[in-house]
Amino acid sequence: MTDLFTQARACLEERDPQCKVGMTLEVARRFGLSRQSRVQVPDTRPLAAGRPDRPELVHYSRLPRRRLTTAEGRRAFLHALAHIEFNAINLAWDAVCRFPGMPADYYRDWSHVAGEEALHFGLLTDRLLQLGCRYGDFPAHNGLWEMAEKTAHDVLVRMALVPRVLEARGLDVTPGMLERLKAVGDRPSMAILERILADEIGHVKTGSRWFEHLCRERGLEPVSTFARLLAEHGVHSVKPPLNRVARRQAGFSNRELEMLEHWTGGHS
Repeated sequence: MTDLFTQARACLEERDPQCKVGMTLEVARRFGLSRQSRVQVPDTRPLAAGRPDRPELVHYSRLPRRRLTTAEGRRAFLHALAHIEFNAINLAWDAVCRFPGMPADYYRDWSHVAGEEALHFGLLTDRLLQLGCRYGDFPAHNGLWEMAEKTAHDVLVRMALVPRVLEARGLDVTPGMLERLKAVGDRPSMAILERILADEIGHVKTGSRWFEHLCRERGLEPVSTFARLLAEHGVHSVKPPLNRVARRQAGFSNRELEMLEHWTGGHS
């Protein structure tokens, strides 16, 4: 598996989006065939996520408005989603490369996630081409990757805050996105988002699985630990409504949902 790990690092560091997608799909397939019980990572070089020169990264307040009633607004909207999926490829490979000594299923799970994120990115960039633009044509922000850097010190913190906060937010907002696309009759984009939502439930569930595994290993109670980590890292609220059905499918307990709903001040 060391050879496959080296290839995972290569996927993470690749700057060209199309090369990253192709490499990711192949390496994810190979990881899925591995049956070693545990992985040690001998390479201690600093990790760096590869990204192209474009899109330009700006503060989120400088991003274009995404009114889906216009063709330009739909392009900007889908470009923002493509950027999220590009970062998600890097996040999945970083989860593989950064944390040694986890069970082999952990590496198989996150390589599988990387492969699905690559498929999502490909679907969105193909759709952008159909609409007359390319990935990189709009500015983007780097908030998702900034959270990866903040959680690089501890796999428990990473599992709590990236899949179970940032990616779980996608479960809440995607139904509304689908309604907006339906209102403007964009069925092809709706089909892509429906596929992404179905897969992202599994990705968040992977995060839940390994968060709970690590809590058991460390003798921690999961719900109170999750609440503590949210508070320690400045996650003071979650915007309503919560997608309770999707979050339950993704491994959130009723106690966790009640805690989050208490923060939002309302129910979905």
